[in-house]
Amino acid sequence: MPLRLLLILLFLCVSSVARAGEVLRIAADRWPPYADRQLPGNGVAVHLVQAALKRAGYASEYIEVPWPRVLHGVTNGEYDLVADAWYSPERESFGVYSQPYLVNRVRLIKRQGSPITFGKLADLYPYRIAMVRGYAYSEAFDRDPKLQRVPVFSFVNAALMLQAGRVDLTLEDEITARVHFNGDLAELKGQLEFLPMPLAENGLHILVGRHNPHHAEIVEAFNKAIREMREDGSYDQLMREHGL
Repeated sequence: MPLRLLLILLFLCVSSVARAGEVLRIAADRWPPYADRQLPGNGVAVHLVQAALKRAGYASEYIEVPWPRVLHGVTNGEYDLVADAWYSPERESFGVYSQPYLVNRVRLIKRQGSPITFGKLADLYPYRIAMVRGYAYSEAFDRDPKLQRVPVFSFVNAALMLQAGRVDLTLEDEITARVHFNGDLAELKGQLEFLPMPLAENGLHILVGRHNPHHAEIVEAFNKAIREMREDGSYDQLMREHGL
């Protein structure tokens, strides 16, 4: 057997053994319908991520913790990857992004009947905006020094502050906000409304921590598995299972 072929086979064997013995620790905060231990498959995003990783040969476990701890844990190697991350260039210092596997529409929310309108970021300068600490809504929004950002722990906190008049606006993925308004924020339904124009449409990625020595391989294998799932229909089938 030629030496080159032998080396290739040896590499593939070692890689397969490494995958077989590694259980990837996937972290996310509660973010229905994408990540939530109370939902089937732990939410549609976690379900997709674990299905793709399984297809690529990786075992995984899901850990649900607050968002600041998610980022801290992937930074220091406590967790291997974030299940559902929007792109932020700062995070590339500690992680590697996959290609997007979902798209989120981020929309601003105001009190019902408020005269606030939005066409450009400058329209928002007079207003206090509740935003979840550590989220990357859009590069322009995150970097604009004239915006009055009010960091909060969660979207639920932000919505309650908005209803109480402590802030003027908040923002969230549209589907997530609607899930909350039909669930744990049902008492606010009819009191808050979306502004017509979305702030951004963000690709949703996994973010694999650089502490994992196989981070590049994991990202490549995940991207390949998602492509295959789209091609064979299993991606669409999983989305239908979650009503999306």
